Amino acid sequence: MNKEFSHIHKILDKKTNQYIYRIQPGEYYFTTEDEMISTTLGSCIAACVRDKKLNIGGMNHFMLPSQGTNSSWEDLETRYGNVAMERLINSIFKAGGRRENLEIKIFGGGKIIPSMSDVGNKNIAFIKDFIRDEGYVIESEDVGLEFPRKVNYFPKSGRVMMKRLRSIHKQVVARHEKKYVVDLEVKEKTDGECGDIELF
Repeated sequence: MNKEFSHIHKILDKKTNQYIYRIQPGEYYFTTEDEMISTTLGSCIAACVRDKKLNIGGMNHFMLPSQGTNSSWEDLETRYGNVAMERLINSIFKAGGRRENLEIKIFGGGKIIPSMSDVGNKNIAFIKDFIRDEGYVIESEDVGLEFPRKVNYFPKSGRVMMKRLRSIHKQVVARHEKKYVVDLEVKEKTDGECGDIELF
C-alpha cells in the first residue's frame, strides 16, 4: 500500500479475502487494487471517483465546502471539499487515469444536527458546483434529507452499497460530527489560522 495511506484503518474480510479500508472525516483513499472503501456520513459528503477504463479510483469524506488558497498546497487539508476532490482526482491522474474516463458518484449531506445550520446543503451545493465547473458529470447520487448513510465503495467495479441508517445511528453520527467540529475549531485556534470558512 502507498505510504500516503498507511494511516487508514483496514481489515481483511475473510469471506472475500478482500481488504476493507475505512475512512474518517477529512480523509481519502485511492487504490488500484480490488478493495472496498467504507465510511459513514452525516452532513459530510463522500465522492466516489474512478477511471472506468482502468478500473482504479477512490473515495473521500469531507466536512466543509472549501478552503481558500492563501496557504501552500501542502498545508491545505482534505477536510475541505475542494482539497479532497483535487487530491483524489490527482491520485487517479498520477496512476494514468484520464478526465474523460472519470465516473463520479456522491453521497451524504444529510441534516442530522437540528441545532446547527444546514452545512449538509452547503456541501451538496459545493460538490455539484465543483463537478459542473470542472466539466464532469454525476453518474449517481443520494444526498440530502435527514438521516446518515453508510457507504461501501468498490473502485474496481464502480459498485456502491449504500444504507440509510436509523435514528439510533443518527444520534451516534451527530455526536461524532459535533466532536469533529470542536476539534477543528481548536486546531484552527492552535494553528493561529483565521480561515474564511464559516463552519456553521
